[in-house]
Amino acid sequence: MASEGILLGMGNPLLDISAVVDDDFLGRYDIKLNNAILAEDKHLPMYDELATKYDVEYIAGGATQNSIRVAQWMLQIPGATGYMGCIGKDKFGEEMKKNSKAAGVNVHYDEDDTAPTGTCAVCVVGGERSLIANLSAANCYKVDHLKRPENWALVEKAKYIYIAGFFLTVSPSSIQLVAEHVAATNKVFAMNLSAPFICEFFREAQEKALPYVDYLFGNETEARTFARVHGWETENVEEIALKISQLPKASGTHKRITVITQGADPVVVAEDGKAKLFPVILLPKEKLVDTNGAGDAFVGGFLSQLVQGKSIEECVRAGCYAANVIIQRPGCTYPEKPDFK
Repeated sequence: MASEGILLGMGNPLLDISAVVDDDFLGRYDIKLNNAILAEDKHLPMYDELATKYDVEYIAGGATQNSIRVAQWMLQIPGATGYMGCIGKDKFGEEMKKNSKAAGVNVHYDEDDTAPTGTCAVCVVGGERSLIANLSAANCYKVDHLKRPENWALVEKAKYIYIAGFFLTVSPSSIQLVAEHVAATNKVFAMNLSAPFICEFFREAQEKALPYVDYLFGNETEARTFARVHGWETENVEEIALKISQLPKASGTHKRITVITQGADPVVVAEDGKAKLFPVILLPKEKLVDTNGAGDAFVGGFLSQLVQGKSIEECVRAGCYAANVIIQRPGCTYPEKPDFK
C-alpha cells in the first residue's frame, strides 16, 4: 500500500496552452512535430497568436508535474504524492495551485515576485504534438526553497523521487542535493532524458546526475540522441538502453533500470544485462486526440505501481494503460477514476 508522501517530484510547472494548428503555423515558427524545445525570441509572438486566433485550452502541465498528477490519479490516496517547482504570483499561478490541490497532490511551490508563471505552447497537428516552453518563473527555482525545513521534510518523507531532465536547465544544484540524499538513504531516484536538446546541450549536468539514477526513462529519439552525443555507434534502442543501464552508479544499493518508450512500438526495459520488450496497447488512429503528455503519463502510471513494490511487468502495464487514457483526451487530462485492473 502506498503511504502519504511516498513519491516526490521536482520540475518546471508550466501552464499548457494547447491548440490544433496547421503545417503553415509550424513552418512560420520553425517548429518540428514530436519535439520539445525552449522558446527563443522568434517564438514569443506565437503565444499571443495562439490565444487570439485559435481555440485554445489551458491545462496545468510541465513534464514532472504531469507524471506526478497521473501517479496520484492512479493511486487514489490523497497526498501520496508531492511536488515542488516555481510559479509566478499571478492568475496562472493561482490556477495551477487550484488544479494541483484538486488532483490530490501536495504542492509546495516556490513563488517568484518578478516573473510570470511559465507557459508551454502545445501545437497539435494530426494528433502529434510539438512543445515550446517559455519557462519564465519556472526558471527561477532556487535551492534555498528546497532547503527550507517545511520543504526538505517532503524529501525526507519520500521513498521515491522523480525529476524530469528539463529541471537540469533550471537547478542542477537542487538535483544534486536530492540525489545525494537518495543515495545516502537507499531510496529510489528516477529521471528522464526528456528531450534531445537536454542530451545535447546539458550533457555535463546530465552526466553529473546520472550516477545517482536508479530508473531512467526516455523515448527512442532521446535515446538515439544520447547515444550519438556519447559516440556510441548504434541506432539500436535495445542496445542503447542496455548501455545506459550499465553506466557507473554512485551507490550499489539498486541496479539501474532503463525504460525507453517507442510510441506505438514495444517498450524497451534494460536491466541485469538483458533487454526485454513489452507491447503497448494499440489505439485506432481515429481515437487519437493528441500525444501531449503520453510519455509523462507512462512514467506516472509506472511509478504508481513501483511505489507499491509491484513487478516491472506490472509497472510497464500501468504505464501503458495511463498513456493510452491520456492520448484519447486533450493534454495530460484523465477521467475521475482509473479503471486499471
